[in-house]
Amino acid sequence: FQGKPQPEVIWTKDDQPLDTKRVNIRNGEKDTIFFIREAQRTDSGKYQLTIRINGAEDKATLDIQVIEPPGPPQNLKLVDVWGFNVALEWGPPADNGNSEIKGYLVQKSDKKSGQWFTVLERCTRTSCTISDLIIGNTYSFRVFTENACGMSEKAAVTPKPAHIQKTKTVYQPEKIRQRDMLEPPKFTQPLTDRTTTRGYSTHLFCSVRGFPKPKIIWMKNQMEIREDPKYIAMMAQGVCSLEIRKASPFDGGVYTCKAVNPLGEASVDCKLDVK
Repeated sequence: FQGKPQPEVIWTKDDQPLDTKRVNIRNGEKDTIFFIREAQRTDSGKYQLTIRINGAEDKATLDIQVIEPPGPPQNLKLVDVWGFNVALEWGPPADNGNSEIKGYLVQKSDKKSGQWFTVLERCTRTSCTISDLIIGNTYSFRVFTENACGMSEKAAVTPKPAHIQKTKTVYQPEKIRQRDMLEPPKFTQPLTDRTTTRGYSTHLFCSVRGFPKPKIIWMKNQMEIREDPKYIAMMAQGVCSLEIRKASPFDGGVYTCKAVNPLGEASVDCKLDVK
């Protein structure tokens, strides 16, 4: 602060004089130091600094909030156990540590290992469902509270454990309706026109489906390609391919892939240019 002559410095809390046993004030010519040793929650509140010279004054307000870890949740209980799941419920802590509750940390421990494992972090509700538990194991659960200062020092623990029992089931074979799997050939990906360079091998691709598995016939200019070492035809997982080895201008033309099964047939064409 500044002012002439030397300003009068006045500190108050909630419009009341300060408790000098809790707060130390040291004033200088241009500054004032406000100091609380070992702050407690009762020190929270609105502090007002007043600077006054001959009746003229200026004010500043400081809002101090002293926080500490919260208390544990209240009334933690095991609501239900079914299958591999349990449902838990609890209430907010009696003491929030003078800070808003950010969430809850939920942990489980099985009787065999005795170790605690986190299953939920920052749970914002006061209930939860824990799944994927192991049949035959017995579990305990605990819940911590979290605020801006951190986790509660203690946790709420379920008063009784939960035993995951094996449910008795009667096997009833599912009646499966016979599905007609028969399907005529249908191309799901057609051939596309291609241009290739003389002396280089090239591939033509398409895909087809159908049941029974279709027979694939490749043709060039409407003439079936039979056992010719220049061509390698393959089919895998419904993908049909034709490799044309070291193409020459003579290999240019219209190529057709035909799929045939007892229910029908389908075909696709493409044009190949060799330059």
